[in-house]
Amino acid sequence: MSDLLQSETITLSEEERLQLRKEVRELCEKFGNEYWRELDPDRKYPQEFVDALTEAGYLSVLIPKEYGGKGYGLTEATIILEEIHRAGGHAAACHAQMYTMGSLLRHGSREQKEKYLPGIASGEIRMQAFSITEPEAGSNTTAIETFAEKTDDGYVINGHKNWTSRIKQSDLLLLLARTTPLEEVDKKSRGMTLFLVDLREIRQNQPNALEVESVRTMFNYATNKIWYKNMKVPEDSVIGEVGSGFKYVLDGMNAERILLASESIGDGYFFIDHAVEYASEREVFNRKIGQNQGVQFPIARAYASIKAADALRYKAAEKFDTGENCGEEANTAKLISSEASWEAANVAMNTYGGNGFVDQYDIERKFRETRMYQVAPVNNNMILSYIGQHVLGMPRSY
Repeated sequence: MSDLLQSETITLSEEERLQLRKEVRELCEKFGNEYWRELDPDRKYPQEFVDALTEAGYLSVLIPKEYGGKGYGLTEATIILEEIHRAGGHAAACHAQMYTMGSLLRHGSREQKEKYLPGIASGEIRMQAFSITEPEAGSNTTAIETFAEKTDDGYVINGHKNWTSRIKQSDLLLLLARTTPLEEVDKKSRGMTLFLVDLREIRQNQPNALEVESVRTMFNYATNKIWYKNMKVPEDSVIGEVGSGFKYVLDGMNAERILLASESIGDGYFFIDHAVEYASEREVFNRKIGQNQGVQFPIARAYASIKAADALRYKAAEKFDTGENCGEEANTAKLISSEASWEAANVAMNTYGGNGFVDQYDIERKFRETRMYQVAPVNNNMILSYIGQHVLGMPRSY
């Protein structure tokens, strides 16, 4: 049994969860829509907001108390992310410190945990970067070509990745690379190894081994293309067993999908909150527009969709926290919540009319942000494939 499962997970009562929501909301009020709006044009990283979350201990909630974290379950972590998004913020600047944590907690060595977890919990060490996807492989992770060659004292890594986010704002990097060529393994999911790379050492002693190129996306998201050029890492940077890295990545995907589902749900509530307020105040033709069924009913329907996704998110998180198989719930929660938030986004845009396209109302900014969840961290078509094959028992569709 892993050290994570041996550690006692703290489950908050409903009253304590309401208090957690209140405290996160109060923190987010210090970073209102104006703060996020001003960062958006130049895609500036919200460093002050991330620092405040770190200081409050919200980014280390999943770290066991013995290492300085709060020791909460995934359910509590989803509440934090939901509230950030409902307040108008976006957790893309920091959410990886939650969902990448599982690989270290579940599969890292005792030495790795003792070396890094206390520093992550205190905020001294930032663990924000996850490097898996490659331009040619895309969603077919087993086709990655980044290779880690074994040496006497470690590995030398060469390759090219994209969608490696927050590497400039991180001290540690989780990197998936092949250690056995694809043509030499009996199963394509084998022969990949997960490395925990100390970027501080790389920047200081091997500055030419890492090339980073920022990528501008349609919303404020600190992501990059990466080239690894003869980057040397020590043998003790391997997470778990050599060749089993893909399994460890898959192990963390349910947590990632549940956490990002909660962000979608937070976005959905943001759109509903704003649409309701605007429809209740805006007058056209001498009546509140919210009196019109053509305005009111779409808002009510979008709210119902968000509530359904919300319930499924809690079910998925509950099963994850109790160690049950939650693949169906995690994938379905991500699917339903991403579609529900997009429905709410369109409803809010229609409610605001032309004003929805004006940056000062914040609808267009959140509209751009919430569209991501139908594509990342996994495309919804891939989730439908999972449900069709693994839940409904139909033949593999790809």
